[in-house]
Amino acid sequence: MPDLIETSAEEVQTWLDEGTAMIVDVREDNEVVQHRIAGETVHLPLSRFDPDAVPTDSGKRVIFVCAQGVRSFQAGQYILDQEILSEAYNLSDGIAGWAQAGLPLESG
Repeated sequence: MPDLIETSAEEVQTWLDEGTAMIVDVREDNEVVQHRIAGETVHLPLSRFDPDAVPTDSGKRVIFVCAQGVRSFQAGQYILDQEILSEAYNLSDGIAGWAQAGLPLESG
């Protein structure tokens, strides 16, 4: 079974700019309202995570995201273990790492 691939905020930003990636944000509603990564995003809170809602046919890299990279790792690895996707990525250090890298976040 494949392992979830850890990736940096800078690499994810490059893929988003190229239009070759999409985000699956597994944070809870109250977290997403505070700030989020701009771009093609599916919000699937881990507390009510629905694996069937994970996009599988976009042809883009699927990047799992949370606050620190722990919940997104769990969700992404589960998707791989269930063979819903054959490849998936985890944003190392989550939104916190994204902000630390100085990359843009949307709020509201």
